[in-house]
Formats: sequence, C-alpha cells, structure tokens
Amino acid sequence: MGQLVKGFVTLDKDGGSGNDTVTASANSNNTGRVARQVNLTFSAVNVTPVDRTLIQKGKGEATAIQSAAAAQKEGQTLTLTGTSNSRQLTFSKGTDNIGLTIPATYLANTVQTNNGAMIAGDPGATAEYPFAIQFTVPANTGVDPLTCQIVVTDEGGNAYTCVITLAAGDAYLTVGQPSGELNWDGSNTVTISVQTNTTYTIS
Repeated sequence: MGQLVKGFVTLDKDGGSGNDTVTASANSNNTGRVARQVNLTFSAVNVTPVDRTLIQKGKGEATAIQSAAAAQKEGQTLTLTGTSNSRQLTFSKGTDNIGLTIPATYLANTVQTNNGAMIAGDPGATAEYPFAIQFTVPANTGVDPLTCQIVVTDEGGNAYTCVITLAAGDAYLTVGQPSGELNWDGSNTVTISVQTNTTYTIS
C-alpha cells in the first residue's frame, strides 16, 4: 500500500483492511474563484463500489499588480504585469503628473482584451492567470522625477495600485548673447535670453 494521488488530492494510502482511516490533503492550491472537485471510488471484492467526492474551495476573487515600476528619463514603452482570477479588469489612473494615457486593451492570459470588458473564456474560474498592460512613457524634460498611479479594479470592486516613477531629466542652461549694448545715458535696455529646466543664479 502507498499514497494515492488523484488530481489535486493526495491520499495517505491507496487502500487498507479492517477498520481504518484515510487522510486526504490538497497537493496544489486552487487559485481559481470557484471550487473544484475530484471523485474517489472505494472498491472491495463482492460489494458495490462506493463513490465519494472531495471538494476544494476556490480562492475567492484575487488580483495583484506590481507595486512599483520605473521608467528611464528618455521615456520608454513600459509593461506592467500582475495576476488575477477575476472575470473583468478595469485599468484607470490615480494621481498623474507624467501624462500617461490608459491603453484601450491589455493582455489577459495572453488574449487581447478590452479594458473593462469581460475576459473571454473566464480563465480565472479555474486558476489565476497573468495579465500585462503596456504604456508609452514620454521623456522627462524636467529635473524632478514624475509619478503616475495606475489602478486596476476587479469585478468585485477591489482596487490595486502600481506607482510608475519617471526618472528626472538632465538639467540644462542656455544663455543667449545680449541683444545689443546699453546706451551711455541708460535710455535703453538689453535682453538676454535664458532657457533652463532648473533654477539659476546670476553673480
């Protein structure tokens, strides 16, 4: 006699004799929303087999997205990833000083899905699935880092946030030539153009 593995269930024995007990345990997590079951048949010579069903509860609705992501100061295409077992995911923005646009579609279990739409085939009923959404992050022309909160909300209304941080751009200072000379009697002005993305001083 030895263990019996059947689906997600492991029994401590595959049979026995006399009065006995059989211990069942789950050998894998049920990351789907709905319960799953496995049927066991107990058989003995000259008796009718007895069927029993073991049920493993579902995880309940669960979604996770990476908590943070960094973008280069030059800008880039940035992909945020996570997992869920929800039938529907909706992406939106919280605070945003980068100026990102929420894409109309994302990948749910590798299938292109409209933002906020029901996911084809409902893969989350039986297991968690991966998702990915891609953003075009512009270059940062300022000297301070910028951030944007990306919020994913599942069908149950649970919201999860990822903060994208766009690295600070390089500081620059361009000073033009004076526009002429000052008159001896102070009757005119001269303009000097300054272009910068940071503070400057004159001494």
